[in-house]
Amino acid sequence: MKRWRTRIAAGGLAAAVAAVVVVALNLRDEGDGATAAPAASAPAPSATGGALGGGPPAAASATATQAATIERGRYLALAGSCAGCHTAPGGPAFAGGVGIPTPFGVVFAGNLTPDGATGLGAWTAGNFWRAMHNGRSRDGRLLYPAFPYTHFTQVTRDDSDALFSYLRSLRAVAQANRAHELAFPYRTQAALAVWRALYFRPGVFNPDANRDADWNRGAYLVRGLGHCSACHAPRDRLGGLDDTPELQGGLIPQLKWFAPALGPTDAGPTPADLRTRWFALLKTGQTTHASASGPMAEVVFNSTQHLRDADLRAVARFLAELPPRPAPPQRPIDAPAPVAAQLVAGQAIYKDRCAHCHADDGRGTAGAYPPLAGNATVLMEPPANLVRIVLEGGFEPATAGNPRPHGMPPFAQDLSNADLAALLTHVRTAWGNRAAALQELDVARYR
Repeated sequence: MKRWRTRIAAGGLAAAVAAVVVVALNLRDEGDGATAAPAASAPAPSATGGALGGGPPAAASATATQAATIERGRYLALAGSCAGCHTAPGGPAFAGGVGIPTPFGVVFAGNLTPDGATGLGAWTAGNFWRAMHNGRSRDGRLLYPAFPYTHFTQVTRDDSDALFSYLRSLRAVAQANRAHELAFPYRTQAALAVWRALYFRPGVFNPDANRDADWNRGAYLVRGLGHCSACHAPRDRLGGLDDTPELQGGLIPQLKWFAPALGPTDAGPTPADLRTRWFALLKTGQTTHASASGPMAEVVFNSTQHLRDADLRAVARFLAELPPRPAPPQRPIDAPAPVAAQLVAGQAIYKDRCAHCHADDGRGTAGAYPPLAGNATVLMEPPANLVRIVLEGGFEPATAGNPRPHGMPPFAQDLSNADLAALLTHVRTAWGNRAAALQELDVARYR
């Protein structure tokens, strides 16, 4: 299968289109329209009651019922981090316009407000379910998977309807959707049909009967609305996900950040410790061992800090109980030792630029600046995130639990690739750290 996909990516797309496009474009959607509500797929209630927040009492008035549904939809939008893509910086909420870079061009997020001409005003709940579950627009067009319907297909019909009710309650904004800027043939419906034939199957979340409600709750959030594997899994040359083993980590296309594996390792912290760390990171953006930076900082800011503690604990438990993976290897014994001159230069740069916050011994400052000794980001392979943080600066999200986070200035304009390679080699080999030395090319790859 991988060899076949590579041939397609290398130039056989036209042949694949000729073979499957007619069938793929005319496949009957599973569960299209308003009559397709899944019956037995809703996740077990969390400690706070109900799927993603619960429903109103049976005896409530119609007005109260509608208000409760809208509020549940608002919570769903937070769980899915919808504003992260559908609200442009400084723009109206959910009016779209955010450009999402991909290896094939830029996809622009659509207007989700209830404007009749440019938003969802003419949509029905069935149309919206079709988009979430089957990746098709109101007019039947195939949607680009930058809108992660490959994950949202697991969202239940009840939750989809609640989310739609919330979006319909927003202030309508007349803002036309921007045309996608994609290269040929990726901008064609035929190419999308081929992609879907290879990578997409509609489905709904089915609870694991061998697991309790709390674990299933976490699985539902991670695999569905949270769409975690959209970043935390590798992609092939056509953008298809390889999520086996689950959430194994992967380089985020175009952004040059590495979304690390989320499960435990054989030699890592215990599941109980991982649950505590995951809860703190998702709630506040920091732990004593790590902090959220780059794209993950946006996820914490827009989404996870707003979720109920019970849901965050369910997510943390699900992640902590993923099958353990082998611990990342130490630096190969036969790897050449860093050049002495590079270490000397790196130590000097560290003392001048970094030690004031991170301390001479790399222990950092509790509650402010993270330790570098034993830091997972420092030791991570590939070193993408370490390079990106130093280039762009390290900025934790402002959260209720950490309202005034400390930050690190960017050094992209101050330090050359050689300087950064020397600095990061020092950091990766000092204070007991045992990670590979970096060369100028390593820095250039992620600049």
